[in-house]
Amino acid sequence: MPLPTSGLITINDRGARTATTFGSVEAAGGNMVFIKKLTASSSGTLSFVDGSSSVVFDSTYKEYVFTFKNIHPATGDKPLLFQTSTDTGSNYGVTATTTHFRGYHFENDSDAGLGYQTGLDQAQSTAFINITHDMGTTADYNLNGILRIFNPSSTTFVKHFLVEISQDYTDSAPAVIHVYNSGYFNTTSAVDAVQFKMGSGNIASGDICLYGIL
Repeated sequence: MPLPTSGLITINDRGARTATTFGSVEAAGGNMVFIKKLTASSSGTLSFVDGSSSVVFDSTYKEYVFTFKNIHPATGDKPLLFQTSTDTGSNYGVTATTTHFRGYHFENDSDAGLGYQTGLDQAQSTAFINITHDMGTTADYNLNGILRIFNPSSTTFVKHFLVEISQDYTDSAPAVIHVYNSGYFNTTSAVDAVQFKMGSGNIASGDICLYGIL
């Protein structure tokens, strides 16, 4: 069944082996400095708020990277979403314009393709942003990937972001999907918090890590 139509960071083997909790590893364009890891356990939301729980999300770095590792949903056929805040997490709903496309290939080789998803983008919306397709709850299903946000503390420019995700599709239609998503938060206020959640239900398990790029 067809799906509905609607510059990654490089870490070498030596750097990955020697990285420590508060250390850094070499990344393209500068050092990648670990800031914070949040581990989901039937979590409704995972939030990174500047100045809270050792989180840094300010002018210290001009680029921030979130990594998703083995994210597994509690409720089937739901996507992973995110939004930002300009008031340290009191409200998540910064106006954003986004674009979304994906490649896919079914396990049974019945279909494959690449295309833009008009139903998964946003135009000047304050809604949470869909950065994946729906996921199943099959025991070995998960998603992995990267979100990059550029210069979130700027009070001059809008805040651009890039997402790249590899994920499993729904329980009834096993497939791999490669998601590409980008956009900008249309604000010149400093963005100081980021929150993640599923379209419905909890994040059953998985890690989201935050890094700063020097």
